[in-house]
Amino acid sequence: MEWLTHSQTGFQQTARYLLGMRLAIVALQLISIAVAETMVTLAHRAEAVILPLAYGVMATLAWLWFTRRPPRSTQAVSLVLIVDLLLIGVWLYLTGGYTNPLVSLLLLPIAVAIVLVPLGQSIAVTVAGVAVYTSLVIWHTPVTHGHHNANLAQLHLVGMWVTFATTAAILLLVVGALARRLRQQQAQLAQIRETRLRDEQIIALGLSAAAVAHRLGTPLNTMTLLVEEMKSAAPVGDPIADDLTLMESQLGLCTTHLQQLSSAAVQAKTAQLETLPARDWVARLRESATLLWPGAAIEWRQPVPDCPVAVDATLDQAVLNVLANAVTASPSWVAVAASEGADGRLELVVEDHGDGLESTPEGTLGDKVVSSENGLGVGLFLSNATIQRLGGTLKARGSADGTTIIIELPITTATNGLAGEQA
Repeated sequence: MEWLTHSQTGFQQTARYLLGMRLAIVALQLISIAVAETMVTLAHRAEAVILPLAYGVMATLAWLWFTRRPPRSTQAVSLVLIVDLLLIGVWLYLTGGYTNPLVSLLLLPIAVAIVLVPLGQSIAVTVAGVAVYTSLVIWHTPVTHGHHNANLAQLHLVGMWVTFATTAAILLLVVGALARRLRQQQAQLAQIRETRLRDEQIIALGLSAAAVAHRLGTPLNTMTLLVEEMKSAAPVGDPIADDLTLMESQLGLCTTHLQQLSSAAVQAKTAQLETLPARDWVARLRESATLLWPGAAIEWRQPVPDCPVAVDATLDQAVLNVLANAVTASPSWVAVAASEGADGRLELVVEDHGDGLESTPEGTLGDKVVSSENGLGVGLFLSNATIQRLGGTLKARGSADGTTIIIELPITTATNGLAGEQA
């Protein structure tokens, strides 16, 4: 299979628009000949009919060429548009030259060139169009061999109206469609550029986190050994023993978090996904949240749907980051609810009574690192990136009553989940 460049793909996509423009020109030429024959007798009737038919065949061949073997450079496209101008000019020469009201058809290839090819080549196509029009002014043939001045005048006025309406419609449909496609491609490129910059930030944060986790291992082990020695040396019943026990549990919790970080890194590297019922996944989140914030007032609302979702350790951490922000902003009340949306997606809603989003500009939540008084300000940034990586979205709504964060995740199937685990 032959790989196509970006420009070749663009030519391939615009081929049907060009075919539509050319067939519209052919139809207009044939219809104008038929209408003119009802009022006057054309001097070059046969040639004026054969040429549009040949133009239609060439337009079809050009469409096949653009779709199956698109040109590798814009020079070939410019050359084809100049051929369009020449064929239209020859037909105009046979039907009255510059006095033909359809002479405005010469503007269509020029308009397409301005959209498709670079400035230098579009200037060349424009010059070619002006040269064809100038040639029609200098060399032209009469429309008829007889005298039908009144009929010709009326025919010219009607033809001018038809030409204007048809040219406007073709410009709207063809050139407008090409311009919209170019704007869509520019928007896609801008989105890809933003995603790449965000991924670079995430990679930098990930490298820093990995380095810190590696360096924390030794001091945590040292502190664990010291706590064990202090517990063994402390007298029985001494109040400091309870404090040492609590410190030992907290050190164990830190060690567990570092192990989870390493496990999440391995899963992210191998793209391992686990398919779970939403009820089991939310239960796992509840267990983790209870261990992290045993005194937090988190209301886990029921029921939870049983639809399957593809999750991994990084997604759990992303949701826990959102919960951490909610608990910090509203220690007295946080609510978590899960439901199946109408569009086949799982919605996880986190509500609180805090004002954590007042300092965050609207529409920027999770798009960049923001300042935070109680943390490093990267939690939501990383959470949003993780959720988007798994095909979900993170949305937030702030009000006087608090903040509502909605996490939407695609509902998957068991087959997809197993495929993700085997990837």
